[in-house]
Amino acid sequence: MPAIAIIGAQWGDEGKGKATDLLGSRVDHVVKFNGGNNAGHTVVIGQPDGTSEKYALHLLPSGILSPNCTPVIGNGVVVDIDVLFEEIDGLEARGVDTSKLKISANAHVIASYNRALDKVTERFLGSRRLGTTGRGIGPTYADKMNRIGIRIQDLFDEKILTAKVTGALELKNQVLTKVYNRRAAEVEEIVAELLTHAERLRPMVCDTGLYLNQALDNGDIVLLEAGQATLLDVDHGTYPFVTSSSATSAGACTGSGIPPMRLDQVIGIVKAYTTRVGEGPFPTELFDESGEHLRTVGAEFGTTTGRPRRCGWYDAVIARYAARVNGVTDFVLTKLDVLTGLEQIPVCVAYDVKGVRHDEMPVNQSDFHHAVPILEYFPGWTEDISECRTFDELPANARSYVEAVEKISGSRISVIGVGPSRAATIVRHELL
Repeated sequence: MPAIAIIGAQWGDEGKGKATDLLGSRVDHVVKFNGGNNAGHTVVIGQPDGTSEKYALHLLPSGILSPNCTPVIGNGVVVDIDVLFEEIDGLEARGVDTSKLKISANAHVIASYNRALDKVTERFLGSRRLGTTGRGIGPTYADKMNRIGIRIQDLFDEKILTAKVTGALELKNQVLTKVYNRRAAEVEEIVAELLTHAERLRPMVCDTGLYLNQALDNGDIVLLEAGQATLLDVDHGTYPFVTSSSATSAGACTGSGIPPMRLDQVIGIVKAYTTRVGEGPFPTELFDESGEHLRTVGAEFGTTTGRPRRCGWYDAVIARYAARVNGVTDFVLTKLDVLTGLEQIPVCVAYDVKGVRHDEMPVNQSDFHHAVPILEYFPGWTEDISECRTFDELPANARSYVEAVEKISGSRISVIGVGPSRAATIVRHELL
């Protein structure tokens, strides 16, 4: 069987968790392949009595909420072990079985000195800050590329772990003490802290690349779930205002150990408008009551950080870019219900950069920074669409909006989200 990737097609927070959860009951394995606890998914699951259960996931794959699915943390993820166990304990306390979780032996560990460096570096940058979450993600990926990182497997050999922590701190303590005037990290303290987790971790750890390829050989369906999104990808995003990992469909392969030829379907998630968190250019950003409407009605506050998200109109230029970079076969359009009540709905179809029209993403960061959206306007609707379950049940103007966005976004819109719950979904084309 093939593997399927779910990719954020904007700057994150598009609703990937809901899309993953929607498919979770029909797939056998859900893999988180990049990022760490610097992003999160919110999943709302309806209960038989009509109530809803809301789950905020930060590090764990969304598939952990599907009882017949095996959740996997791949080698491309960086793991804060304290956060991992806090999240596991929280789910277990609510009756969620987490015993199937598998973690790659090659995933890197976020050490406390990386969190310290992340925070002091961001403060030091001042107005040039990148808007990181301060959770040590970037420094841990930097250690990985500098070949001084700590991996999950290192926790099972105290001698190797001590040698690696010692090597890493030879440089980092110089930076902490002499550049930032902070206390040096102690090797023994770091090692002892990490070793406390070893025995609880041990049953979860395996060669996840081998496990997943064998699962595909056996006819299982594997769903690969991105953290962050295309415009935050370290190679293809709005650099340097990006994350430190590969959040595209190519990253799904490197972060899981699944080869590209086994990736059969790429599902891109887009909101019916656009948001981003942190610093960086954002052509359609709104600073008026329309932006506040999107933020308030859409509950646009970070799952992990609680930070208010910057809001703007739908940007078809970045949707087309994401479709091209990832090879998107299907889009899932989320939060269409948030647009209800607007008299007219603008959509960015191109950019004006210093008097020149750009129908595709400008190649230069400076041009993108100066991009002014070229907008087309579509009539809004006032009808409540949260109970709609087929495309034909949507108001005519809502259908027209979806069809117009689909035409200019580079791939078909197969699923539409009309509310936060698992059931509030319209399927135009089956994803599986």
